[in-house]
Amino acid sequence: MEVRWDVFLIIIGSALVTFLPRVLPLMVLSRMELPEWGIRWLNYVPISVMAALVGQELFVQDGHFSLLDNVELLAAIPTILVAMKTKSLLGTVVAGMVSIMALRFFF
Repeated sequence: MEVRWDVFLIIIGSALVTFLPRVLPLMVLSRMELPEWGIRWLNYVPISVMAALVGQELFVQDGHFSLLDNVELLAAIPTILVAMKTKSLLGTVVAGMVSIMALRFFF
């Protein structure tokens, strides 16, 4: 097997570009004590990111805001109800998959 150095260097460079932005903040922040307002602010980051990702998937179709004829939005309703009732990640995922499969079968 021949090793091409240009491909090897691209792989090493890609690994560094992926690895450093994740590790450097972790290393720096683990040695610092964050202020109370910073910790409170950081607590809202995951839910904000998740809401942005889910909202875009539910309300935007083909680059346009869509409420009508939106199967994913209809499937979200029973999925949210299952999530609120059971508080189970597995149950929520299964409910979402079954809902989207059933709605795509009928519509």
